[in-house]
This record gives sequence, C-alpha cells and structure tokens, in this order.
Amino acid sequence: MIGKISTGKSFRGCLNYLHEGRLQQSKALQEIEQEKKQAQVICYNQCFGNKKELIQQFNEVRYLNPKLSKPVLHASLSFAHSDQLSNQDKIDIGKQMAKDFGFENNQYVVIEHSDRQHQHLHIVANRVGYDAKTVSDSNNYKRMANFCRTMERKHQLEQVLSPRRFLFKEERMLPRQDIRKEALKDAIAKFLKQSTTMKEFQNKITAKGYEIELGRGIAFTDAQAVRFKGSQVGYPLLKIEKQLAQNRQMQQEEQQKPSLAQQLRETILRSQKEEQLKKQQEDKQEIKQSGGFRL
Repeated sequence: MIGKISTGKSFRGCLNYLHEGRLQQSKALQEIEQEKKQAQVICYNQCFGNKKELIQQFNEVRYLNPKLSKPVLHASLSFAHSDQLSNQDKIDIGKQMAKDFGFENNQYVVIEHSDRQHQHLHIVANRVGYDAKTVSDSNNYKRMANFCRTMERKHQLEQVLSPRRFLFKEERMLPRQDIRKEALKDAIAKFLKQSTTMKEFQNKITAKGYEIELGRGIAFTDAQAVRFKGSQVGYPLLKIEKQLAQNRQMQQEEQQKPSLAQQLRETILRSQKEEQLKKQQEDKQEIKQSGGFRL
C-alpha cells in the first residue's frame, strides 16, 4: 500500500481534478477523460451532495479560519494488484485515516477511481473544523508511512517498505531488499543494452509497465504508483545517456565492419591471386632454365 499526502489552496481545483481528470483541450476529450476516471464518492463525513455542492460546503467552513492559506488535505492510497478490498474495507481505511490524522470530525470525502488495474482511493478533507480549529500537517509524510504499514497488517495487504528516514533507529540498521527497486534496476539494465536512443529505451521500459518522467533528471513510476528517481536505482539520467551513446558508437562500428561472407570472399580472392602469382613465377623460372624455350 502506497500513501501520498499533500495540502493545497483550492477545493474546487482538487475536486474538479478527482471527478473529471486532467483538463483537456475540448469538451469531447474532457468527457472521455471523466468517463475514464470513473470517480465515485463512497464515503461522506459532515457533508453531502454532488461536486458543486461539496465545493460550496467545504469553502463555507474554510472561511472560519480565513488566515489559513492551505485548507485542503488530499491523500491518495494505492493498493497492490494482489490486494482486493471490499467497499466496506475502503470506507474503514478512510475513516481510520481521518481518526489517525485528526480530522474525523471535519468535512471529508473518500473517492474511488477505477481507471487503473489496481485499486486506489483519494481522501479530501477540510483542515478547518466547524470549531474553526485547524488540523496540523506536521510530520504528515512520516505519519502516512506509519499509517500504511498499520493498515497492511490490519487488512492483510501486501507490505511495502517505508523510507528509511521514517523508520525507528533500530529498524534503520536492519538489512532490507526492496523487490520493486530491484525489478526496476533489472528492467533498466536489460533495456539499456537493447537501445541506442532515449526514445527506443522509453518505448521498451513503458511497455514493461513503467512511466517515465524526463527533465533535468529521470524518474520511473511502476504499476503500483511507486516512484523512484533514476539516481535511487543507480541509473541517473547522465549515466543512461552515456550508455546509449556508447551503444550507438558500437552499432556504427559494427555496421562499418565487413560481413563474414564478404570477409570469406576477400580471403578466397586473395588466395586465388596468390596462386596465380605463384604460377606465373614458376612459369618464368621454367622458361629461364630452358634457355628461353617452353618445353
């Protein structure tokens, strides 16, 4: 189970994205994007209604603390392909998160998406309560990692390693192997050997189920939404580009080399010429020994 958490400024922007997907260039494309998301609110707390009504209700309460610039709490929970939770399990996990993070008495909704092969949820909460008090966002990343591990044990889900910085001191000393990281390293190494351009490498790695982010560096996200920077798996962008350049050079050198058949033909021709030259020399020697007459 992978959890991500953030705070934001706009309930409208957050809920529009979760219900309709990324903003598209036309109404037709937007409808396709919205249909693909298949957003469904499976749990309401201290609020109710459609998207427009939810936005209005959240905003009415946020202004009880007008000084707070980021009243939106947005969490996403992604489950492994092997994890199959019932609707009630998902609701229970959403309610448990609300309790653990201190917004169980605030407005929040649990939204399920069905646009990927693995199950995943989004939780949108108002950090401002009806009492005008604000839910703290201190240590949210560490709290999220601990929450995910707790839910994995409680609901018997596939377990994921937390980042070392979120572990207790004694746990950081234990040896560990991240299967996802090792699988990604193997895939990168394999497809790098088979590629000569970044585009070719991207096509091969995405066909394996990874998404690539390219910018000043490179990052990979697997099917369970686990993201690794290239440097985290020993393949920063500079190293990948260097390997691809070496592969291109080797390919060019191979193409410039004569083929085996051509080498064989050249060897035969060279042998034939040597035989002819040898025969000519023998004939000259024979004529010389016979006084200029061939017998």
